[in-house]
Amino acid sequence: MKIALSTLAGAALALGLIAGPAKAEDQGIIVYNAQHESLAKEWAKGFTKETGIKVTLRNGGDSDFSNQIVAEGAASPADVFLTENSPAMALVEAAGLFAPVDADTLAQVPQEYQPSTGKWVGVAARSTVFVYNKDKLKEDQLPKSLLDLADPSWEGRWAASPSGPDFQAIVSALLELKGEAATADWLKAMKENFTAYKGNSTVMKAVNAGEIDGGVIYHYYYFGDQAKTGENSGNVGLHYFKNQDPGAFVSVSGGGVLASSKHPNEAQAFLKWVTGKGGQDVLKTGTSYEYAIGKDAQSNPKLVPLTDLQAPKVDPARLNSKKVIDLMTQAGLL
Repeated sequence: MKIALSTLAGAALALGLIAGPAKAEDQGIIVYNAQHESLAKEWAKGFTKETGIKVTLRNGGDSDFSNQIVAEGAASPADVFLTENSPAMALVEAAGLFAPVDADTLAQVPQEYQPSTGKWVGVAARSTVFVYNKDKLKEDQLPKSLLDLADPSWEGRWAASPSGPDFQAIVSALLELKGEAATADWLKAMKENFTAYKGNSTVMKAVNAGEIDGGVIYHYYYFGDQAKTGENSGNVGLHYFKNQDPGAFVSVSGGGVLASSKHPNEAQAFLKWVTGKGGQDVLKTGTSYEYAIGKDAQSNPKLVPLTDLQAPKVDPARLNSKKVIDLMTQAGLL
């Protein structure tokens, strides 16, 4: 289905689109969305309001969609893929299924929040944190490094959700930073020391209730709960590892245009909008509590500034989800 060509007015013109406002019968673009549904809906709503181009969201998970796209290949109906974590983007990129992102879009995002290949781009970010029960642990008792959690002294005292893509992304960073042997050793010790929960919010809830001393999750679960009732985080403290530690990893949420897209101009325009002022302002004022990563973009003021996190430098294109799954399976974590 073709979209009539014309010049767009206002903000759409600033995006450099060549496609005119979508007509009612136009299909628009299809986005395979593994990001938070509420966040993606706000992005889609804002983009459509400015451009007239319809966005159809199909919601699912990082690994489910990445594997589905690889299986669909050139026959995929998706125009855009959005993720929570970058290993899923790397999987699709490795299959050669992304079109290069427009240079104007890449220019809107600092290099540390996009892969070196330019095949996709960062759209948001989340920080690894150690949540702890403030009645059980004092600041001087907190682990100085993620690697410390392999020590026998932490046996039975920390938790994680190993089956989820969030934790697997953290392990991907550990693999890239420390290598396969060190990662395999850490995962073996993790199996001995940790308690498994399903979902990061469940980990935090268990920490808050005193079931476990601490846990490894992403930061926004805490801020999201605090913004509501705080009932699952009232007795939780946040510990940022910093010092370029693997535990200070900042995971980049990605966006990419499928090479098979039947609406490439509109798909590229969507990515440009999401990484530009309109999309990044949604992160500042919305309820996702993820980091805005566009140049000069501001995150929610409640968050620790990205520049203060002292995150390690990791090329998102190098995060290997398949190897991580293999290593975690060998360690008995999956």
